[in-house]
Amino acid sequence: MPAYNSIFLQDRDWPFLTFKPLFKGNTALPPLRTRTRGPAYTLPPLPSGTSDLDVDPDSESYDPLDEVLSLFRANTFFRNFEIKGPADRLLIYGILFVSECLGKIKGNMSAKEAEKALLNAALDMFAIPGDASFPLNQAFEAPRDRQDAETLRQ
Repeated sequence: MPAYNSIFLQDRDWPFLTFKPLFKGNTALPPLRTRTRGPAYTLPPLPSGTSDLDVDPDSESYDPLDEVLSLFRANTFFRNFEIKGPADRLLIYGILFVSECLGKIKGNMSAKEAEKALLNAALDMFAIPGDASFPLNQAFEAPRDRQDAETLRQ
């Protein structure tokens, strides 16, 4: 049984978007459902009554972070993963990030301590494609310049 690939590989009907997704190297920066400013475009908020934990993949508000969280457990058990496009690279990167976050949380931490540890980890300088310490350099292209590297870090 093969690993689950990203649904963002398919041509999705995004009627409210009038732009092409951003690319840095061979990694896509698709729209996200967020209120924080950054390089990615913003998706519309969830409809009222919809939980952040239960977003339908067919919803226009479904973003790659929802996909990473929903496929994390299933894809973590696969030894091989066929990369079919930039959305799969983003899925792999997201799964790697979630794994690192889970590694920072210890069983005896309170919720407040765990939140603090994750915020500190998010603010640390982390490896991106092209850095010597990035574990998946063979699957990712390095950013062309320093500005692209900073965009990936955001």
